[in-house]
Formats: sequence, C-alpha cells, structure tokens
Amino acid sequence: MEISLNFYATLTALVGVLLLGRWIISRSNFLQDYNIPEPVVGGIIVAIAIFCLLKWGGIKFQFDSSLKDPLMLAFYASIGLSADFASFKKGGKVLFGFLFIVTGLLILQNIAGIIAAKVMGVNPLIGLLGGSITMSGGHGTGAAWADVFKEMPYNFTAAMEVAMACATFGLIAGGLVGGPVAHFLVKKYKLKLPNTHLQDDTEIAFEKPEKERLITATSFIESLALIAISLLIGTMVAKLFQGSSFTMPTFVWCLLVGAILRNVLQATKIHQVFDREVAVLGNVSLSLFLAFSLMAINIVELVSLALPMIIILLIQVVVMVLYAIFVTFRFCGKDYDAAVLAAGHCGFGLGATPTAMVNMQTVTQHYGPSHMAFIVVPLVGAFFIDLINAFVISGVIKLPFLF
Repeated sequence: MEISLNFYATLTALVGVLLLGRWIISRSNFLQDYNIPEPVVGGIIVAIAIFCLLKWGGIKFQFDSSLKDPLMLAFYASIGLSADFASFKKGGKVLFGFLFIVTGLLILQNIAGIIAAKVMGVNPLIGLLGGSITMSGGHGTGAAWADVFKEMPYNFTAAMEVAMACATFGLIAGGLVGGPVAHFLVKKYKLKLPNTHLQDDTEIAFEKPEKERLITATSFIESLALIAISLLIGTMVAKLFQGSSFTMPTFVWCLLVGAILRNVLQATKIHQVFDREVAVLGNVSLSLFLAFSLMAINIVELVSLALPMIIILLIQVVVMVLYAIFVTFRFCGKDYDAAVLAAGHCGFGLGATPTAMVNMQTVTQHYGPSHMAFIVVPLVGAFFIDLINAFVISGVIKLPFLF
C-alpha cells in the first residue's frame, strides 16, 4: 500500500521531524554535548520507522518534493547574504593564512577519500562524499551534492544515504578530537598566553554588542526579498552556464549572488542586511531541507555500504588530526592562538562551525582566551568554507582519471 502525502501533509511531516528531534535531544546529554542537529536525530528515527513499515507492513510513503530545492537554495543564499567583506580586515594576515590552510585540507580530504575508495574497489563517489563534501561541508553541503550525484551522469542512487551518514559521523568526530589536539599542543610546546591576552579586556568575538533589533514584519519581508532575489538570479545564471565548461551546482550560484548583493547594498549604503534575521531564515530552511532529506533515506542501501564508509571516515579523522598538528598549528604561528585555531579547525574540518566554536570555548575556558581564533574561525567556517569547497569539489569531479 502506498500513502502519498501532498504539500501540506509533507510540510507537517517536516515540522514533526524537527519537533521529534528537539524532544529527544532535550533528554540526551550526549546529543546535547556534541551538538547533533534536530533534523538529523528526528530524520533518522523517522527514516527507520518508514523502513520498518515498508519491510514488515508493506506500507510505502511518497512525499511531495516541491519544497526541497527551494529550501536548500534559500539556505545557501542566506550564507552569501551573511558574508561581510568589510569584516575581513579584522582577521588580518592570520585570516588569509588560515584560508590557505583550510583549502589545502579540502583537497587532501578528497584525495584521501577517493584513493581509499579505489583501493577497496567501491564507487569513488563514496570517497568523495566521505571527503570534503561532508567532512568540511556538513549535512547541508552533503545533501546538496548528493542530489547532484543521484542524477546523470553519476547515477549514484545511494548518494543521500552516504552523505547523511558521513556528515553525522564527522559531526561527532569533530567534537571528540578538537579538545585533545589542543591539549596535546599546549602541553608538548609548553604554550603560554601572549601578554595581549593577559589584559582585563572583553573577548573580541562578543565585544561591543549593538542594541538588538527586533524582527518585524517589515524587516522580515526585506530579508525574504533578498533571499528571493538571490534565488531568482542564481537559478537564472545556473541555467545560463548549464552544459558549459564553467558549470557549477545551482546552490553555488545562489551563494555567490547573495554575497555580491549584500556587499553592493552595503557599499552603496542602500540597505543594511539584518544578519540575525537572515540567519533565522537560513537556519529554518536548512532544518526543513535536512528533515526531508533524512526521513527519505534508504536504510537498505546505507547498510550495504557501511564497511567502506567506516574505513574512509576513520582515515579522514586521522588525516584531520595530523593536519591540525603538523600544518594548521605550525603555519598559524606555533603559539597558543595557533593551538586554539587547530582545535577549531578539527571542529569544522570534520563537522560544522558550531562544533568548532564549542571546541574553542572548551579550550579557552581551560587555558585562557584567544581573541584571534574567535575572529578567524567563524568567518572562515560560516562562509568561506562552503564557497571554496564548492570550487574544489567542482574541480575534482571534472578530473576523469579519478573516476
């Protein structure tokens, strides 16, 4: 028996998944400690329930997918609209050095994943999905690229299942290794706080709090308009370049248009983007998008690919730890700030920016503040990582000898 859910029923199901995830997380210290997202928890449970109903009850669910793509594109447009180029100067040389280091890891993660997949004789796309797409990109980027790999010419039907499993593993691993890496570096090199950190001053990442703006109907419509314009222009540009040598996924174009739109409006003083409101719209879009993606995964295909995925993911954890110690730490100055940056890099190099922030907060609460780390990591993790990652992945999948 097949049960088809229309637009309204599907929307209700998506919200239900999020509420279920929130309820379960509120009762689990483990899920709270490692910042496992609500749609991941609720979506996996619902996916298992749907699988059981199909296997033992013969009941199949069909969801309305018309919301899926707009939600994904709205999330990436919100990332672009949050990119304030004027704030780059705060990070100085450390910011651009860290960007270079992060880009190197993205390339290394993809090489490691693809080589591991080839050695095991499995689809190289499993290695790529277990590379920078989910390790540095997280659930949102993983789901976006999974949609690409499910279509021609890749036809990898298990792409979404693999992406969600890899991203969830990375989120947990990123929270587990960041603190120990910083602890190892501080002890090994006997790192001390710089004199600039010993002064009684406020933490830069949270200093000078402006008066909080209220989210009103008028401001909400303005922010929604910016996202709508980003989606409109982004999808038009994507169609324009479709089939050319400069083809990139639609979500990348929406992200770029959002970034350009925000900074043009800011430079011309036409409009000041309301960051908190844009973030709310983006987070809601991402949560609903992930809820749909996760509750519709195929459990059977995921189980059949479990062993190759586990091996690839363990390799990625080793690569991240070694890279943080021997590259991130050394090239960021081999000082206390560099150790905190290494902990943050482990967080979003395997999981997500919130994991990086938690890692750094844990380290700084124990050893002392690191103002530079709390400037650089949010800038890189919240915007640059997705943009650079998109270009890196687009370049890798065009290399025929890899596949």
